[in-house]
Amino acid sequence: MPPAVADTSIRPPSLAILIAVSWINPLALNIFVPSMPGMIVALDTNAEVVQLTLSLYLGAVAIAQLVLGPLSDMFGRRPVVLAGMALFIVSSLICALAGSVEVLIAGRILQAAGGCAGIVLARSIVRDLFEQEKAASMIGYVTAGMAIAPLFAPAIGGVLDQFFGWRSSFFFVAALGVAVLIAAWFGLSETNMNRGRSSGFARMFDGFAILARYPLFWAHSLTLMLTTGVFFGFLGAAPFISSHVMHLTPSQYGFYFALIGLGYMTGNMFSGRYASRIGTRRLIAIGTVLALAAALVMLAAFLADIVHPIAMFGPMLFIGMANGMVIPATMSGAVSVRPDRAGAASGLAGSLQIGGGAIASYMITTLITTESGEIIALPLAIASTSFATAALIGGIATRFLHREE
Repeated sequence: MPPAVADTSIRPPSLAILIAVSWINPLALNIFVPSMPGMIVALDTNAEVVQLTLSLYLGAVAIAQLVLGPLSDMFGRRPVVLAGMALFIVSSLICALAGSVEVLIAGRILQAAGGCAGIVLARSIVRDLFEQEKAASMIGYVTAGMAIAPLFAPAIGGVLDQFFGWRSSFFFVAALGVAVLIAAWFGLSETNMNRGRSSGFARMFDGFAILARYPLFWAHSLTLMLTTGVFFGFLGAAPFISSHVMHLTPSQYGFYFALIGLGYMTGNMFSGRYASRIGTRRLIAIGTVLALAAALVMLAAFLADIVHPIAMFGPMLFIGMANGMVIPATMSGAVSVRPDRAGAASGLAGSLQIGGGAIASYMITTLITTESGEIIALPLAIASTSFATAALIGGIATRFLHREE
């Protein structure tokens, strides 16, 4: 039996379109990282200020998701995606032409706000078209494709910087943005048949108030946030542990990090293939148990003073796989609580995911640094185990709340 579609008159967008509008944001997040040292000299600033182009980018993504989801509930998915891509292109050009670091930071904030429209609304579009189990499967395929961007973006950015300078990365993503905008213009039809039922900007956030009354929404969203928190915490701490404790070179770190991306893609492909067969609840259970088991292996290794790259990156391979299972399932569950508020649910859950991950990253990076400035690895394993345990509890809660409803 084919998957149920919300409205048979809707022309579903291709999977390639959904992946394209989704990966433009993580591509822009990562592609310019190799150019940061050059920006310090070119813009006559310091590393702390240049770092704001990363942290404020993530902050803008978290906040913009709260607005873009409800906007798409009111006005439709298609116009918000197209407007977001147009903003992304313009802001990428602002970054490319920036004469000061202040202009660059402002451009990055706008770039994040525009680019994340695709991430938020690709999930909502999938939920518009398919029932929950099939939606989780499709979200798995979309995020598997999206995972490619952060794997190769730094390498692309490094080559562009070497031959053409740091501004070339922003021109490159602007050109890609134009291509994606053209593809979306012709290939993305409207899928939200419930749009226009709310009026006035202030009422956009009614969806948040409605969703707040559903414990099942919070169970899915917090499980999503906690599982992702394991990964974001690693992202914040791992570069310092790798260089100061394990004495890895940047290229060695890049090699090991690619293993985590492989795990994440594998988990997403597993979700895409099996979510509709085994169900989202079982997928969440498998993923959260796998994440906790992997975190416990890391903790045991560090407690035994086995501070080796395999002791950290090996478990993270499976934690990446667990993220690939849990993220599509919990996001599908969150947006399925109230399908008529799918945009608001996607935005709020995504904002919790990114915001919680940013907090986890900052917190764990602080914990691994002693008062004397020494870097130690054990707090990463302890925090990862704590987050994974909480995520497992959240996953169990989703099962019980499903039964009640």
